[in-house]
Amino acid sequence: MSKYLSQLTELELTTPDVEASVAFYEKQFGLRVIDRDDDGSVYLRCWGDYYRHSLVISPGEQPALVNMAWRTQSAEALEQAAAQVEAEGITGTWHEPRRGHGRSYQFTGPWGHTLELYWELPRFHGEGNASIFPDRPEKKSSHGAAPRTLDHVTIAATDVRAFCEWYSRVLDFRIMAYTELDEAPVTVFGVLTTNEKSHDLGIVLDSSSIPGRSNHIAFWTDSYEELAHAADVLMENGTMIEYGPSIHGIGEQVFLYFREPSGYRVELNTGGYRNYVPDWEPTVWKPSQGSASIYRNASLPMSMTESFPPDPGHPTATEEGVLEGTEDQLINPYAKRGNG
Repeated sequence: MSKYLSQLTELELTTPDVEASVAFYEKQFGLRVIDRDDDGSVYLRCWGDYYRHSLVISPGEQPALVNMAWRTQSAEALEQAAAQVEAEGITGTWHEPRRGHGRSYQFTGPWGHTLELYWELPRFHGEGNASIFPDRPEKKSSHGAAPRTLDHVTIAATDVRAFCEWYSRVLDFRIMAYTELDEAPVTVFGVLTTNEKSHDLGIVLDSSSIPGRSNHIAFWTDSYEELAHAADVLMENGTMIEYGPSIHGIGEQVFLYFREPSGYRVELNTGGYRNYVPDWEPTVWKPSQGSASIYRNASLPMSMTESFPPDPGHPTATEEGVLEGTEDQLINPYAKRGNG
């Protein structure tokens, strides 16, 4: 467990067509609209989220991740985390209570990603939709695909190991694993966690010159059967599956990737291990060992290498790595059957 942060609680995405994206999340994926702002932002929640909302869709020229919100371990931890960031020469902004949470500290990290940290966050108690089970925040959704909770976010950075080491040193994320290419000593993927999950933050190598990009957001469902059913529901309603279902070697989650109307990538996953080892040392995987697909019998589609906002004039962020001058060698080693 991080001594500063407890969990990922909210992600904010921009999209050129807010209503199209919201309709997808609500009608096809089974999230619930909980509120709207005058600025056009829409707040959505999964039925099992313990707090008011976990996804914010806001107007923007292109699909992008613009904010990652994390709850701290305590009010004191919020002050300490902010002090750690400021000690690195980064000046953040303190906000008074807003968007349903208390006082917060927001900053942009060295690779251009914006994080918001807060402690005060009221629990959601199923207002108007209370469950008969006391531990549940509201009734289980009757939608065919509805995920239970927000799970993680995967961003893109030009130096995976440096990113992981900075967030581990400054905010006490645990580094869980890396992927290094079979063909070259290049680290193309890393996973971090604030708790016992295999990860709540992923990092893919980015050769783009655009800072602050991201690869996908992810939600969690209770079982493989529910994930497979969600795949059916999505496909029957016109959403094509980009990759999966299969199982990642890193983290051991069953995964399913698809796109929302803006083109942004969404993952639904389930399973995965829990790790309570206090002195865990990050493992190093190779693509050939099944880091992306544990069965080593698939190939990862090239579309999975796209990150957001798009950079059509330059190789995009990938879990496989695209470095200038090595495109032919590194553009997608997972495309080789057995590496995917």
